[in-house]
Amino acid sequence: MTGIEKDPVDVWLVDPIKVFINNSSMSGVVLFVSALVALAISNSPWGHAYHEFWEMEISIKIGEAFIEKSLHHWINDGLVAVFFFVVGLELKREVLAGELSTPRHAILPLAAAVGGMVVPAVIYLLVNPQGPASDGWGIPMATDIAFALGVVYLLGDRVPVALKVFLTTLAIADDLGAVLVIAFFYTSQIDVTSLSLGLGFLLLLVLSNKMGIRSTLYYAVVGIAGLWLTFLMSGIHPTIAAVLVAFTIPARPKISKPAFRDILEKKINRLKQANTIDAPVVSEERREILYNIQKASKLAGTPLQRLEHGLHPFVSFVVMPIFALSNAGVSFSDPFLENLMSPVAIGVMLGLLVGKVLGISSIVWLLVRFGLAKLPHEMNSRHVLGAGFLAGIGFTMSLFVSGLAFTNPDNLEQAKIAILVSSSIASIAGYLLLKSTARAPSEKPAETTEAAPADPVW
Repeated sequence: MTGIEKDPVDVWLVDPIKVFINNSSMSGVVLFVSALVALAISNSPWGHAYHEFWEMEISIKIGEAFIEKSLHHWINDGLVAVFFFVVGLELKREVLAGELSTPRHAILPLAAAVGGMVVPAVIYLLVNPQGPASDGWGIPMATDIAFALGVVYLLGDRVPVALKVFLTTLAIADDLGAVLVIAFFYTSQIDVTSLSLGLGFLLLLVLSNKMGIRSTLYYAVVGIAGLWLTFLMSGIHPTIAAVLVAFTIPARPKISKPAFRDILEKKINRLKQANTIDAPVVSEERREILYNIQKASKLAGTPLQRLEHGLHPFVSFVVMPIFALSNAGVSFSDPFLENLMSPVAIGVMLGLLVGKVLGISSIVWLLVRFGLAKLPHEMNSRHVLGAGFLAGIGFTMSLFVSGLAFTNPDNLEQAKIAILVSSSIASIAGYLLLKSTARAPSEKPAETTEAAPADPVW
């Protein structure tokens, strides 16, 4: 008996939805289905209407300022900024208290992420050394964290927890690299006035954090109406503003653990002694106690974690599926094979399928070989290779970068085809490799006091 009364709506609707949302692999499944729907519609008789819909113009006017963009651009510049905001929250959390907070734990996935970005970019530039096509070098650098982790979680406890942590940290570091690449290399002509105004809003947010302002609504208003809008008008991609706003969100609790424990003990004791007369509603005394417990619980948490936890379902099941629907529509018409064999497509596919695996595994091998780092417990070279293939699932991030890299629609179409093909191959290859290495679900690693045997490859 839990003492919790559940209505039929909870049993048949609310609880199943919660289970679905909290399933770690479901976000990747929804993303995959959204991409399939986009592909199906774009290759159907409604394909022309599909593309026209996303190019519908939507304008915003504030005073004399006037911004007009297509629905597709509003999704990529606005809605996707929410995704980058959550990425920024994850980055800050990892730097403050996660795997990136200690150099000893961070060095291996960070170095692997660097290798997984540099090598694919170099391979792409070897295939496309000059001309407009060379601008796509940032496309194979990206990793789709939702898809990559979705594949890992499909294997459940057949893969070690250390691999999930390694891949998560690598993907988050990869996201940071993608943000820096967008900021420095895929930014259009800069409007100094708008940028200066945006930096003023950023300074205001930093000072607000230092002054102890913890209202998420305040940061949303200043961040969106101030920083995001001015960055959009400045020429710097507004997703960078989203990451910067995330780094200004308070990440410290207002109440310490001991103080929170004392408050809870006092309130619970009061609750035990409070009026317990059976009634449809709680007494005023009990309502006040419960309110104070709720208030203390909120102050014992952090706005950063509250936002990250609250926005994650929205990003996973609304933002990214809409992005996939608007960006993954590739037409498999007559020039499909011609597009697939173009230098742009070959560069992207080699970068994602070869560059990612080579860059990640070679860096890890060098660090382990020369004693600069150690593989996490229960991980071996096959796990690293599997992680390398999963990091080659560029999908949403690669599609996003390709939209920034190319203005030529032919190059953009070639890049999209290559991203979809190589991401599919990478996900299958990574899954099969990790599955062949996996232990049975019930199998537990043997406990021993002896040193672990050397890796069969490394």
